[in-house]
Amino acid sequence: MKRTAQIPLLILTGLGLLHTALFTDLYLRYVKEGLRPLLIVSGVLLLLLGLAHAAFDRDTGGKEDHDHAHGHDHSTAPRIAWLLFLPALSLLLYAPPALGAYTAAHAGRETVKQQKGFAALPATSPLPMTLTDFTTRVQQDKERAIRGRTVEMTGFVTPGQGGWDLTRIIFTCCAADAQTVKIRMYGTPAPPANTWLAVTGTWHTQGALGTKSAAAALDVHATRPIAQPVNAFTDDLPLTPTR
Repeated sequence: MKRTAQIPLLILTGLGLLHTALFTDLYLRYVKEGLRPLLIVSGVLLLLLGLAHAAFDRDTGGKEDHDHAHGHDHSTAPRIAWLLFLPALSLLLYAPPALGAYTAAHAGRETVKQQKGFAALPATSPLPMTLTDFTTRVQQDKERAIRGRTVEMTGFVTPGQGGWDLTRIIFTCCAADAQTVKIRMYGTPAPPANTWLAVTGTWHTQGALGTKSAAAALDVHATRPIAQPVNAFTDDLPLTPTR
């Protein structure tokens, strides 16, 4: 790769980062919302670096011709470096797909953290809950407050052996450290993989409620297709925020 090709690579990558972080929500497929300022700063730096390279090469163009003439060209990189143009272009033309059912199907279930004490549940019915909160209540709440309560959760469909799971993939920082939380669904056939749903139901009786033997599972009463929420890679309320 010539130095003259390295310049457009820097500029393309910078423009791609700026386009993704400033004008779309696509960056949320790969990193948490809090990293947006860093993406913008990175895009600006890469763009300025590319422009600075271009200005420097214009001022020293004669030196490169001299190096070529004397057989000691130091302006090239391995040919495989041309592949770097693919991710740079993808930021502008085609965003890679978000993590989904395939990733979740090959991941284990997140181990929920031990929680000391639980606040009283509101009387709302159905009760909006995150998948993590539901799992924690089912397996750790000694008061068994979730018994008989109709809850509502949102996530995407992950087909599995003998059934399907309502799933959320959670970023701690970015896609590289993603964890998966799943709730097994009973009483309804599996919808297509990656379908986003709002599901209402009650805890599926299996194991001793309030202990680790309790299944993180739901007897489904109703499902409703929804658009993928903006906070798709968190497990936070509100479940379906407006754009």
